[in-house]
Amino acid sequence: MSAASGVLAGFEPRLGARDPAWLAEARVAALQWVGEHGFPTHKDEDWKYTGLAPILAVPFDAATVASGIRVTAEMIDEAAVDLGGPRLVFVNGHFSSEFSRVTGVPAGAVVTTLAAVLAAGPDRLEPFFAHAPGVRHAFAAFNDALAEDGAFIHLPSGTIVDEPIQLVYFSDTGGVPLIFSPRSVIIADSHSRATIVETYAGVDSDVYCTNAVTELLLAEDAHIEHYKVQNEPTSAFHVALLSVRQGRGSRFSSRSIMLGASIARHEVRVQLDGVGAEVSLDGVYLPQGDQLHDNTIFVDHAATDCTSHQLYKGVLDGRAHGVFNGHIMVRHGADGTDANQKNKNLLLSDRAEVDTRPRLEIYTDDVKCTHGAAVGQMDEEALLYLQTRAIPLEAARGLLIYAFVHEMVDRIELDPLRAQLERVVATRFGSDATVVAP
Repeated sequence: MSAASGVLAGFEPRLGARDPAWLAEARVAALQWVGEHGFPTHKDEDWKYTGLAPILAVPFDAATVASGIRVTAEMIDEAAVDLGGPRLVFVNGHFSSEFSRVTGVPAGAVVTTLAAVLAAGPDRLEPFFAHAPGVRHAFAAFNDALAEDGAFIHLPSGTIVDEPIQLVYFSDTGGVPLIFSPRSVIIADSHSRATIVETYAGVDSDVYCTNAVTELLLAEDAHIEHYKVQNEPTSAFHVALLSVRQGRGSRFSSRSIMLGASIARHEVRVQLDGVGAEVSLDGVYLPQGDQLHDNTIFVDHAATDCTSHQLYKGVLDGRAHGVFNGHIMVRHGADGTDANQKNKNLLLSDRAEVDTRPRLEIYTDDVKCTHGAAVGQMDEEALLYLQTRAIPLEAARGLLIYAFVHEMVDRIELDPLRAQLERVVATRFGSDATVVAP
């Protein structure tokens, strides 16, 4: 890692007057670690294809208040389709009661903010903050030091939340380069069930960096369905970590839709600690122009009879750059593992580039593991065939692109989100939505 330089190294840890000693120590240690080890470079294996120089060169300031003076309810609704259930909205990294609602939450369940938990009694957060600083990378440690707000969700045993819980992170910097460090913690006790939807968006042309961490802890037979829509403006940067630990018989699924930001990295780390745990990870990324979208995945099979499935698809145009860096580890004794990993990419331009690196690391024999990757271009014969059937060129391109990504669209079980992705595919690649719709 490079030495931390520039304004990012000049931040102070967020220390509250009533913070317990463990939290203050964790924040200080995290920032010290960043100062000593710096940020990742191309020499770091998991950052080999993603350069951070454009992010580190910006003189960011930390956002301390929700000062988005231009934000309206209409802007929030346009960025994140309203799903009807509980909705926590964060403007510039801080909770906004004006745009939020907490309705439809079952008795005993907690849907609140990290700031509220920190103020009322942060000891329940100790397992999430008091890990070894930098155990993952500098951005996660940076979040440890600076995180002030985000979502906190606790589902007691047997709790079922019928409506999706929506977390909306909207940024409006007013022209000041800001860095946001939202931190969300989701605890699902045994036999609980919920759907979580995270959306990240902001005002066009604003320069900022979202450095988000979302941590989930699933107990025995808990079931969490997770969605993430990243649609930041292309003037912004997005670095995020989704960290999951699963207990016996738990099920976790996550579907990522990556659309925006100049440089965007969505890192997923899943630890399967309990016998029979299952995880399904899907992602679609659609970079254009000079965008870079990095999907880095690590699934750790640490228990027997666990299952993991990954399918990521990318459509790249212009000078876009895509990265899929997938790593599955099967530890000693994790017999009965069933793991598969696929990455498929469609390049629409000769200047587009994708680096794909699926890999397996296996230390036991009784497993069923597969992995694969494919990179291709538009099928000219298929385009010609469609044109001979009186379908215009742009509409024909749209049909083939939709045919490539429809598998990902079909896996989105929430109708409004599925319709949103269909519209993006239809408009982003210059086709008519009435043509590409199924």
